[in-house]
Amino acid sequence: MQCNRRTSFFLVADGQHLTNVPFMTDSSSIHSDDTLLEARKSMATGWFKSLQDQFCARFEALEEMAEPTPYDGLPAGRFKKTPWLRGADSGDEGGGVMALMNGRVFEKVGVHISTVYGEFSEQFRGQIPGAEEDPRFWAAGISLIAHTRNPHAPSAHMNTRMIVTTRTWFGGGGDLNPMLDRYRSDDHEDTVEFHRVLKQACDRHDDQYYPDFKKWCDDYFFLPHRNEPRGVGGIFYDRHTTGDWDADLGFTQDVGKSFLSAYGDLVEKRMNQTWTDQDREEQLVRRGRYAEFNLLYDRGTQFGLKTGGNVEAILSSLPPEAKWP
Repeated sequence: MQCNRRTSFFLVADGQHLTNVPFMTDSSSIHSDDTLLEARKSMATGWFKSLQDQFCARFEALEEMAEPTPYDGLPAGRFKKTPWLRGADSGDEGGGVMALMNGRVFEKVGVHISTVYGEFSEQFRGQIPGAEEDPRFWAAGISLIAHTRNPHAPSAHMNTRMIVTTRTWFGGGGDLNPMLDRYRSDDHEDTVEFHRVLKQACDRHDDQYYPDFKKWCDDYFFLPHRNEPRGVGGIFYDRHTTGDWDADLGFTQDVGKSFLSAYGDLVEKRMNQTWTDQDREEQLVRRGRYAEFNLLYDRGTQFGLKTGGNVEAILSSLPPEAKWP
């Protein structure tokens, strides 16, 4: 089996929320209408594939647009897409496509999609809503992690997903991770713009989404041993089911589109600024803090490593270079 990381990422990433947070509403199973369920799965899967294509196109365009001088003549990068299968040795359990690029603007960026299915082990059935009654699951989603070469351009993370057990829900979010301290404040213009775009997307659906999901993000992306946040926040949501599936998919689509717009524009704004050796040093140390969070606290990482997942895929979120002074 090449990889089972996608199960861990989309079902358990940010998993501290899975055991403590109730569903937004007590939604009943839609398994009674298999035709409707399959149509909804197809719509969600199609959207995640479309969003992957949009991210890859935007990021490759930024690679082309970048001025060569700050990057010492490095060529523009291109994504390499690698299909993978889950359960190749034991039967069809889905799979996905990893899209990775090591470019001049993006020192390392991954935009991965997956659609996986199977049964939860007895160890995890009690942790996943709806799996107690029936261990079968289906999950699809997209995950993105971007580490820019220019210290002035922020790193960022985004994922959205749809989960089906005997219940169905959406989850996801995105957060911004500036590498230089002078960018890491709530009132910095980049932070303000990033949150403005996400709030606008949330407000189109419910004016309570942004304050609730922002707090959720702030609480999760925090390093207790450093007593500091990982970045400047964003939004995070899980077990999202309002009783209107089309509206919930629409919200999840708006999260993806707004993140693409906000983050792409911030990278374009900062990617041609010159930087110093001191800026690079600060960036590498800050990347170390990012790595600390993923290795110490990220529930998806822990789950994947403990269940024999594909290590390369699990650790693809880590920066290409980091430093601990």
